[in-house]
Amino acid sequence: MKGNLFVVSSPSGAGKSSLIGALLAKHDDMKVSVSHTTRAPRPGEVDGEHYHFTDVDTFKRLIQEDEFYEWAEVFGNYYGTSKSAINEQLDQGIDVFLDIDWQGAVQMRELVPHIITLFILPPSRQELESRLHKRGQDTKEVIAARMAQAQSEMTHHEEYDFVMINDDFDKTLSDLERVVLSHRLQTKNQKSKFADLINELLAN
Repeated sequence: MKGNLFVVSSPSGAGKSSLIGALLAKHDDMKVSVSHTTRAPRPGEVDGEHYHFTDVDTFKRLIQEDEFYEWAEVFGNYYGTSKSAINEQLDQGIDVFLDIDWQGAVQMRELVPHIITLFILPPSRQELESRLHKRGQDTKEVIAARMAQAQSEMTHHEEYDFVMINDDFDKTLSDLERVVLSHRLQTKNQKSKFADLINELLAN
């Protein structure tokens, strides 16, 4: 049985990365796609685990080689999703999550029509700004830019299959888990997983 491919988007600070991380900690047959990026590593980030950190010239070469499902330039840095890495995991029956923005989601829908998309919204603009300040990673100017970007990004929530308000982390995590697990019960997946049983049940 092939795995399912999920896109999870949100404005910076809404909690999508924390939600995905908590879900993966509960399930060893789920993985997050490790994107390529040209931005510098943040404290604690490990190459190959959080991102594949690369230079601009290498990234542009990978674009020319059609290595990415999607790529985008965000705040002056490039981000891209590797085709080969994702397909290998899906073929192993692993559910794969893409932590990408709405522009990447648009590109993914065109290339993978069966993809499942989720958008995470914060409970309020005030809470979103507070979370960005608490991270302590950005200057006031960068936070202001992220807030302006967030308002633009949130206008695209209607383009997604599912929308969740992250006002209670545990509840939102539970909602996310239910969505993911329910897709494993789709007919196409069950027919593949239980092919022998189904054939036996329908045999004359």
